[in-house]
Amino acid sequence: MEKLQQILFYRELGVCLDRIKEIVSNPSFDPIAALKEHREKLLEKREQIDRLLKNIDNTLLEFEGGRKMSDQEKFEGFKKALVQENEKTYGKEARAKYGDEKVDATNEKLLNMSKKDYETITNLSEQINETLAQAIETGDPKGELAQKTASLHKQWISFYWDTYSKEAHAGLADMYVEDERFKAYYDKIAPGAAEFLREAIHYYTGIRK
Repeated sequence: MEKLQQILFYRELGVCLDRIKEIVSNPSFDPIAALKEHREKLLEKREQIDRLLKNIDNTLLEFEGGRKMSDQEKFEGFKKALVQENEKTYGKEARAKYGDEKVDATNEKLLNMSKKDYETITNLSEQINETLAQAIETGDPKGELAQKTASLHKQWISFYWDTYSKEAHAGLADMYVEDERFKAYYDKIAPGAAEFLREAIHYYTGIRK
């Protein structure tokens, strides 16, 4: 029953069954520490739900003519919706690949992002796509334009990631090719764009010489 409780807790937190098996089957598994971790995660989840409910209440008030939401309140609601959409679309794969701690830290960083930071990453995203299109025409993933694209990409992900590592950056580039959703996004820029970006990032991070 205790093990079942642990499994259900982790499932409620969105952890995949394979990862749960690794956790609860580990000889060093500490049920007390696990319960404390569960509590912290649930408190974080409750805080996110409370923020979302507050945003819904404010939106209802605006629609009903009670008051007008400020731009900052709308932005806070937008960030929460973005985190939820990311979790729904990519959460399972991201947690399996990078672990719950890193994904939770990324979500928290996004929720704490300022409007200025969001404008910056939006501009960076546009620059990445434009520079990538130009770099593809050169056909050289080691060239100046390709490496500029990889550098811009590093700046972009650094707004989301708690910490940066070359290995994780290269791993993300691999996922752009392996995951059909990412591949389709980049291949709209030009055929083979996802593979080209991966090669550019691999050279940039030193994974490929």
